[in-house]
Amino acid sequence: MKGFRIKGSYKDTRKRQDFTIEVAAENEEAAREKILSNLGSRHKLKRWEITIDELVELAPGDITDRLVEYEVGEK
Repeated sequence: MKGFRIKGSYKDTRKRQDFTIEVAAENEEAAREKILSNLGSRHKLKRWEITIDELVELAPGDITDRLVEYEVGEK
């Protein structure tokens, strides 16, 4: 597993809502799929309503989310 940081936005009821989320995934495509699925289910969004601006693979020392750090396997 690798850690990824995804930055983007989605359309809220009146404005664009920015987000930055860290996830653990096998590759960039799996990380993108996880974000689209997660935000879609939490906020009742369609995939086309979510814009991903940046997707960066993180070094183990750069991960700030404890759960992602655990899933990647670094302590």
